Amino acid sequence: MKTLIASVLAATAMVGLSACSQQTQDQTAAAADNAAADTAATTRNATDDVSAATDEALGSAERSLDNAGNSLSAGADRSGDAIGNAADRAADATGNALVRAGNAIRH
Repeated sequence: MKTLIASVLAATAMVGLSACSQQTQDQTAAAADNAAADTAATTRNATDDVSAATDEALGSAERSLDNAGNSLSAGADRSGDAIGNAADRAADATGNALVRAGNAIRH
């Protein structure tokens, strides 16, 4: 009789342990799923951050190149204006010199 009771208790304990083991397996699987989801979310966030930083860096580089181009264009415009003004003054001076030379020949 004692052997029968011991066998029943042992069987009950085994059923309890196997149920506990299944619960532990379920909890472990859930924890693994959560960890995988967290890793995926972190990876997506990191990818988004890198993408945003890349876009910002490229935008900054583009603005810098635009500013450099605008500065070169403005400098070229100023140089062209200065050359044009110098040519006008040279033409005026040449014209004035010719007028004076003509007046000197007449008198």
